Amino acid sequence: MNKNQHFMDEVVVALDIGTTKICALAGRMNDLGQLEVVGIGKVQSTGVLRGVVANIDRTVKAIQLAVEKVERSTQSEIKDVYIGIAGQHIKSFQHHGVLPRDNSEVEISREDLEEMRRTMHKMGLPPGDKILHVIPQEYTVDNEAGINDPIGMSGIRLEANFHIITGQQTAFNNMKRCVDRAGLRVKDMTLEPIASAQSVLTDEEVTAGVALVDMGGGTTDLTVFHEGLIRHTAVIPFGGNVITKDIKEGCTVMQDQAEKLKIKFGSALEQEISDNRIITIPGLKGRDAKEISEKNLALIIQARVEEILDYVYWEIQRSGYEQKLIGGIVLTGGGSLLKNIDKLTAFHTGMEARIGRPIENLAHGYPKELESPIYSTGIGLLLKAVNSRTISSISELVRSEIKFKYDDDTAPLSAIKEQNEAVSEIAGSESESMQADKSKDQSPGKPKMFDGFLTKVKEFFEATDDRNIDDLNS
Repeated sequence: MNKNQHFMDEVVVALDIGTTKICALAGRMNDLGQLEVVGIGKVQSTGVLRGVVANIDRTVKAIQLAVEKVERSTQSEIKDVYIGIAGQHIKSFQHHGVLPRDNSEVEISREDLEEMRRTMHKMGLPPGDKILHVIPQEYTVDNEAGINDPIGMSGIRLEANFHIITGQQTAFNNMKRCVDRAGLRVKDMTLEPIASAQSVLTDEEVTAGVALVDMGGGTTDLTVFHEGLIRHTAVIPFGGNVITKDIKEGCTVMQDQAEKLKIKFGSALEQEISDNRIITIPGLKGRDAKEISEKNLALIIQARVEEILDYVYWEIQRSGYEQKLIGGIVLTGGGSLLKNIDKLTAFHTGMEARIGRPIENLAHGYPKELESPIYSTGIGLLLKAVNSRTISSISELVRSEIKFKYDDDTAPLSAIKEQNEAVSEIAGSESESMQADKSKDQSPGKPKMFDGFLTKVKEFFEATDDRNIDDLNS
């Protein structure tokens, strides 16, 4: 195997299919456990409306152009991609599960938790809906509530609360069909705000409580975290394109002129405009030029952003965690590039706000353009992909080490338990060595991506998402 081939074997590719852009990113984990981005391909998206594919041909062509740019950067052919999904069809709700046990003396095992998760996939849903994620919240063992990890405990009745995220089957199918027609294969599909959270939030924020607001072109996605868990998700069918449309109609200008006004002169807070400059827009075909004051432009933008924030705040209240979010609100996505939007968010909601940039886990020397919040979802998908690749590699190593002789579907529980214990042991030693290497090579304060790596490996065998990507065809 030549050096370039070995390099590409370590590289994974993430594909962010958005309303305004389609972005392909190639990356790999370096020796310090940080994400190294080796290829970027970004093109305009014209076939997606509010996060949902509206024109397959246009979307396929844009995907191919974005991937071709990455292939030129990496000088290799791309076959597999990790993609994100969003859109106003995404819904979420809480559900309670119960697992009666035959013997209270037998310890609760990982297989018991997995059985509970599988039963969630059997619940009735509205016609055309499909479960995307099943996320455990907390467990109850014989009326003892608030347990995060019941493995090893004894009890006759195991209960759990689950946060379940669903979407329309047709939306899944259309997204996958676009990728297939572009000559690629979908390795995994993740809810985009969950991916964005992985790239812009810190462990402290997720534990203390924080609301991530991902402002895209077509939708605004909200994810509420508390004590390290996702507590609430929502999709608001308004994004940056609605603001552009308001400017277009309010100032009677062309669509592209409205977008340029928003980007170059726009502000989300009118009172921050101290010098009320006059902006001159050229007229069409010899018509008189238009003059727009900067304050009036800001008033148009502020009115729409406040409406979006009203929906965001209502969803935070509906989650029941309004008073528990010590980390406040983190804004990311292209809409967060609006000047003063963090100040308006703080004023309007009464919660602290900051702009989330996806650089927490990037290796030094990354392209400066990756500092932009528009790459939050793509980098989050890459992080999830490289973590999955690492865990899969460890799993394969374990299987070969213990000469695993059974298929996954037929293996006895004793064999599965042996495999899980071996994975935990190897992952533990891997984690310790990684932390030791990083303590030598990294400067103080540098993000430690593999903190909690052992926990992630263990959680892998809980089958955080036990669906098979092939089920998207069903």
